[in-house]
Amino acid sequence: MVTRLLLRPWARGPAMGPAAPCRPLSAGSRPGQYLQRSLVPTMHYQDSLPRLPIPKLEDTIRRYLNAQKPLLDDSQFRKTEQLCKSFESGIGKELHEQLVAQDKQNKHTSYISGPWFDMYLTARDSIVLNFNPFIAFNPDPKSEYNDQLTRATNLTVSAVRFLKTLRAGLLEPEVFHLNPAKSDTDTFKRLIRFVPSSLSWYGAYLVNAYPLDMSQYFRLFNSTRLPRPSRDELFTDDKARHLLVLRKGHFYVFDVLDQDGNIVSPSEIQAHLKYILSDNSPAPEFPLAYLTSENRDVWAELRQKLVNGGNEETLRKVDSAVFCLCLDDFPIKDLIHLSHSMLHGDGTNRWFDKSFNLVIAEDGTAGVHFEHAWGDGVAVLRFFHEVFKDSTQAPAITPQSQPARTDSSIAVQKLSFKLSDALKTGISAAKDKFDATVTTLTIDIIRFQRGGKEFLKKQKLSPDSVAQLAFQMAFLRQYGQTVATYESCSTAAFKHGRTETIRPASVFTKRCSEAFVREPSKHSAAELQQMMAECSKYHSRLTKEAAMGETGVGARPWVSLPSALGPSQKRFPHLSVSLLCLFEVKFETWRGPGGSRSPVLLCSPKSWTEGNLQDALVSFFSSL
Repeated sequence: MVTRLLLRPWARGPAMGPAAPCRPLSAGSRPGQYLQRSLVPTMHYQDSLPRLPIPKLEDTIRRYLNAQKPLLDDSQFRKTEQLCKSFESGIGKELHEQLVAQDKQNKHTSYISGPWFDMYLTARDSIVLNFNPFIAFNPDPKSEYNDQLTRATNLTVSAVRFLKTLRAGLLEPEVFHLNPAKSDTDTFKRLIRFVPSSLSWYGAYLVNAYPLDMSQYFRLFNSTRLPRPSRDELFTDDKARHLLVLRKGHFYVFDVLDQDGNIVSPSEIQAHLKYILSDNSPAPEFPLAYLTSENRDVWAELRQKLVNGGNEETLRKVDSAVFCLCLDDFPIKDLIHLSHSMLHGDGTNRWFDKSFNLVIAEDGTAGVHFEHAWGDGVAVLRFFHEVFKDSTQAPAITPQSQPARTDSSIAVQKLSFKLSDALKTGISAAKDKFDATVTTLTIDIIRFQRGGKEFLKKQKLSPDSVAQLAFQMAFLRQYGQTVATYESCSTAAFKHGRTETIRPASVFTKRCSEAFVREPSKHSAAELQQMMAECSKYHSRLTKEAAMGETGVGARPWVSLPSALGPSQKRFPHLSVSLLCLFEVKFETWRGPGGSRSPVLLCSPKSWTEGNLQDALVSFFSSL
């Protein structure tokens, strides 16, 4: 991959974008329209957020060399040092000066924002598996509420409540509280709301509170990634009031907001969803949704054929919908089946381009599958948690609720597409590619129940650092070497921040891994504990630097030193290996038999095409 410095001013967002003033509340707003009514306006801190700093060139190179040290032998490392010195005094210095100059000309945004959008939108690979992630909801704690129709109605209403709360400026600002006893109080909120937006961040900072960037939130709704030749575009139409529903490859739309902007009554939404669930039409012979899994240039060409064939208005309804609700007609068997279903499904019942798909299986199992170009996990996680909380604590309907007596055959429109022979051929080809791709994906899960984050915290160890250390040990057990490792870290503490790279492989993790894996008998328990403590301390430092935008290794638009090294990169082919392409890890609490709780570590590998996945998982957990 060749990294280039993009020297052009990044356009300011449209008036409907993240810094736009909040809309007035509807005069006739009905009860139950909002999730919350924040004392502080949602975007109150946005204008005064600090800008993402550009790390000094010498600091970036120093950190880069620190990341390379555990990967290279002495001869390779000396050569890399020489190349870095040459880069620092030559083309690197010139690039850095250009980057600083560009940043000064674009003070309304961050230096990474434009190139970051370009990185995603110019990628031509399928967005399925390569980019789009998912998050799965826990079941509703009241089991009777997990009926598919009941849960679909409640999650839909809660999602639209989130939309209305956000657009009315009533959603609590996203703030990281270091001293919540001072900052997360009504008293502080009543004071800070009167501080001008241009200064409000500083007021929060004085009480150890750190507001986070919320510029991505407006893309959650009414948004779609549109395929275009060479570079896709992000489309948003916040005037649209309808929901898109997919079931068995069929497309349906109906309004979830009325002409005054109020949420349609939950009983009407329930009636419309019941009507859709009762449709016994067979699956279409050529399911259009497959096209969103295609190579982006191929999809762009086929979409133009759709438009030329008289489908432009129908596509507009798909693109502008509030979001996409996917009603699957099968129950979830286990966590592996859940992962496959939410990550890709069968290709017929997801519109992968939509900002997010809310997926609900026949047994009420639910999740959010989202397109990644428009934003990162911060906005989606906030939406995810708020919607789960609202739908379970203030559900719009109960299992005993009766659907409204309304004619859903009029309110619900079933979309149809005019397909030429060329489009049918394209859909068939997309299906073949999709099926071939998903068969290469192996997912397996082992539950580790001998400890978790609470135990590690008591030992004064960072849970994340221990997980990263376990990756290093597992890879060493499997392949006998240490390789470059990637971990992302949010930089949402800065205006238009995205993510920065943490490089967990270090001289500390290498020393510790080799001690545990190759020569455990040579070290006492106290010595091994001390090594783990050193790894934790160093990893925490890397994490802090990344969160503060100080690393510069991996995320800045011009830095990819292996590429800058040109032909000499061939001497270090292993620098491109990314262990975290194989694993996603999270700590959580597992509810056991009888309601007992114990901390567990869930490891869900995303893709493993070589070797035995079970052996890899065993190696990982043996290292914990």
